[in-house]
Amino acid sequence: MPYASSQETYWGNPAANQAIFNAYAAAGFKSVRIPVAWTEYADASGNIAPFWMARVTQVVNYARNAGLTVIINIHWDGGWIDAQTSLQAGVEAKMTNFWTQIANNFKSYDNHVLFAGMNEIQDSTNANNPPTASECAVEKSYNQTFVNAVRATGGNNATRPLVVQAYQTNLDVAVSCNATLPTDSAANALIMEIHYYTPGDFTINTGAPWNTATTSVCEWGKEAETLTDTEGGNNSNSESYVDSEFAKMQTTFIDKGVPVIMGEYAAGIRSECTNADYLANVRYWDQYITQSAVAHGVVPIYWDTGSLFDRNTGAQLDPTTIGMIVKAAQ
Repeated sequence: MPYASSQETYWGNPAANQAIFNAYAAAGFKSVRIPVAWTEYADASGNIAPFWMARVTQVVNYARNAGLTVIINIHWDGGWIDAQTSLQAGVEAKMTNFWTQIANNFKSYDNHVLFAGMNEIQDSTNANNPPTASECAVEKSYNQTFVNAVRATGGNNATRPLVVQAYQTNLDVAVSCNATLPTDSAANALIMEIHYYTPGDFTINTGAPWNTATTSVCEWGKEAETLTDTEGGNNSNSESYVDSEFAKMQTTFIDKGVPVIMGEYAAGIRSECTNADYLANVRYWDQYITQSAVAHGVVPIYWDTGSLFDRNTGAQLDPTTIGMIVKAAQ
């Protein structure tokens, strides 16, 4: 049975309100990406519950009232968007159904509301490995299905900028798999999305039991107190590596007129990292990734899980990090 009420507090944050979006805008952020689940709120025929569409619309309006550009998507949503050939027909039918409903609901909104078709899609049976040719083809077909569904609804959706994703939202795979964009009836209206959590043991694998408090997971870049074989040089713990990665986005997409957004990036806090400079390292990673992305034309959208602002009041919980990110993006 679909949910009859909002489950948006499931991950521990309070329900969205106007104050939090006002706070982002006041701090200097220009856009917000709102991840949305839909399957849990749809009936057996795929009809999205009116109360849920109304709630998503209300949250989008909060962001627009604050002057923010908004991106909404189909997020993980139970994992049904999977790049397996055997699943492709069913996935594309469901994508078309959902995006037809979502796009029709927001048809009258201007281009400050953007749609992103999906999130971090891969073949779950070949997880975290580079895609095969068939897996790449399936994921690209999903991007095309999304574009077709939205454009077919007409109105402002005929020309609205749409966000298509790289396979796994992986920067390097974007170059090999997604350099050719979907066919689009609108001219110059597609945006490529990547995410960035490199190196993973420093940024996102914060709860993985196989990691220990070593220099390689507790330090990054020139802010590292000591430079070992895992820091410095042209590897994922260095500034030069970051610059070379974003340069790929610039030459593959941006220089050819295709905008790129970095829809997620952040460095989490590892409880086992107690060295005095660790927090400075984390903040420096946030700052440098932001700075390098902007320098290469990539639009950064920070993945805030509730650590930067009080989600009830909008009060800043970490003004130092907020200030560093906003300044780096200027």
